[in-house]
Amino acid sequence: MAVHEHQRVSHVSNPLPPPVQTSGNDQEEGMVRMSFLEHLQELRTRIFKALGGVAAGFLLSLTFSGPLWDLARQPSAQALRTLGYEPELVMIDPMEGVNIIWWKLPLVCSLFVGSPWVLYQVWAFISPGLYRHERRWAAPLVACSAGLFILGGAFAYFVVFRQGLTFLLGIGHGRGIRPVVSVEYYFDLFVDVLLGVGVTFEVPVLIFLLTALGIVTPGFLLRNSRYAVLAIVTIAAVVTPTADSMNLMLFATPMCMLFYGGAFASYLLVLRREGRTYPWRTVVKVGICILLATAAGLYVSVTRYNYKLVSHWPFLVR
Repeated sequence: MAVHEHQRVSHVSNPLPPPVQTSGNDQEEGMVRMSFLEHLQELRTRIFKALGGVAAGFLLSLTFSGPLWDLARQPSAQALRTLGYEPELVMIDPMEGVNIIWWKLPLVCSLFVGSPWVLYQVWAFISPGLYRHERRWAAPLVACSAGLFILGGAFAYFVVFRQGLTFLLGIGHGRGIRPVVSVEYYFDLFVDVLLGVGVTFEVPVLIFLLTALGIVTPGFLLRNSRYAVLAIVTIAAVVTPTADSMNLMLFATPMCMLFYGGAFASYLLVLRREGRTYPWRTVVKVGICILLATAAGLYVSVTRYNYKLVSHWPFLVR
C-alpha cells in the first residue's frame, strides 16, 4: 500500500512529459548554433580563403600583365586617335610603369577573376544562420552577383569609359590645348570607373536580398520607382567622368533597367512564396519574337543600308 502511494505521489510531482527526440531532418532544417568565438574563427577562415582566391587570381593575372595592359590602354589609344593625337601615354615617374603594369593592374584583374570565389566565401559565412530551403539560393545568388559585377566592368570598359574619356580629352581640342595624359592618372580614372560601375550593377541582387528579408516588396519598389530613378541619375552623375548628358544617359539607362529587373526578381520571389507561377512560356515566345525582329533589323541595316558592326559604341556605324 505504501509503495503504491509513493508511486502515485511521484507521478503527480513530476507532471512534465519526457523530452521529445528531434529527428535529423528537423535538426538540419534549423539554423546552426555557434558561439561568438566560433563566429570569429569562421570569419577568419573565410577571410583567409577569400584572400587566397584573390592571391591566386593575382598570380594568374601577373603572367598576362603585358596583354592586360594592352587591353587597359586601348580606350586611351582610341580616344586619342579619334581626336587626331598620337595614341601614347606619358610616364612622369620612373616607377609608374612598374607600379601599374606589374602591381595595380594584376590586382584589379584579380578582383574580377576572383569575385565568384570571394562571393562564395561571403555566402558560406552567412549560410549557417539560414534554413535549409534558404541555402538553396547560394549557387544562383553567387553566380548572379559575380556575373553582374563582371558585366558591369565590361560595360564600363566598352561604353562608359571610352565615351567619357573621348569627351574629356576633346574639351580642349581646337583651342590650343594638347592632352598629355599620365599613365598614373589614366589608370586611376580607369579603375574608379570600372569598379564603380561593377559595384552598382549589383542592384538586382541587393533588391532580391531585401525582398527575401522582408524589408521591401514589389509594390513598394514600383510605388517609389521615381525616387529610385532620381537616385540612379545622381549616382550616374558622380560615377561618370564627364558632365554631358549623353554619357550620363549611357550609364543611367542600364541602371534603371537593372532596377526594374531587380523589382521583377522580387515579384518572382513573392509569387514563389505564395505558391503561384509566372507565365514563362508566353514571355519566352515574346522574347524570341523580339530577338528575331532585332536580328532581321540588323541584317537589313548591314546588307541594304551599308551599316557595319564595330567593337565599340554604338557598335553599328555607317
